Amino acid sequence: MADIRYDIYLVGVGGQGVLTIGELIAGEAFHRGIPANFYPTKGMAQRGGFVKAQLRLGRGEVGPDIPEQGADLVISMERSESLKAVRFVKPGGSFIVYDHVWAPTAVVLGKATYPTLEQVRDEIEKAGASVCCIDPKTIPQHDGRAVPDNIFILGVAMGRTGLKEILSSSDLAKEIKARWKRSAERNLAAFNAGLTAVISGSRPHLAEGAGK
Repeated sequence: MADIRYDIYLVGVGGQGVLTIGELIAGEAFHRGIPANFYPTKGMAQRGGFVKAQLRLGRGEVGPDIPEQGADLVISMERSESLKAVRFVKPGGSFIVYDHVWAPTAVVLGKATYPTLEQVRDEIEKAGASVCCIDPKTIPQHDGRAVPDNIFILGVAMGRTGLKEILSSSDLAKEIKARWKRSAERNLAAFNAGLTAVISGSRPHLAEGAGK
C-alpha cells in the first residue's frame, strides 16, 4: 500500500448518522490495509446535540487531533455547524455542506441570528477550499421514501473528493450491504445516487435513474 495521509473532519447534530459515515470509511480503510484512527465525540444525540468526529487515514500510530487547516475533507451535516468547522479545512481541500437547518431555541425565539448558506459558502471559499452544497429537499427517493441522507452524502464524498483515490466505491457498497442486510437496497440506492449526483451550485441534479 502506497503511503497515504488523508484527514477527514465530520460535524453535525445528533440523529443524522454523522458517526456512521466515519465508521464506514474507517471500516473500508481497515479492510484495505490502511491504518484508520477514528475519534468520535457526541453530545445529546437524540436531542440534536453537537456531534463531531475526526478520521485520520494512513497513520500507523494514534496521533494528535487534526490541526486547524489540516483536514483534506470536511463533511458537515448542518449549516451552522459548518461555520465552526471551516477553520479545519486546508487550503485546496474539499468541504461538503449538507444544508440541514437545526435552529437552536434562541434563533426560534428571535434572540439570535442564523447564518445563511451564502455566508457559509463565502467563508469556506475564503479558506481556499472547494465547496459542495446540497439542499436536503433534493435528496432522492427509493420506493416512495427519501433515502438515508448520510449515506447519500457518503456517496457524494466518494464521487467528488480525494476519497475516490484511496477507497473503492464497489467495496464500500459491499460494506454498506453487509451492515444493513434488511435495508440493503435502500441504503445502496442512497450511496449510488450520491456517487452519480451532478451538483451545480448548492443543489444536486441527479443523473437519470439515480436513486430510483
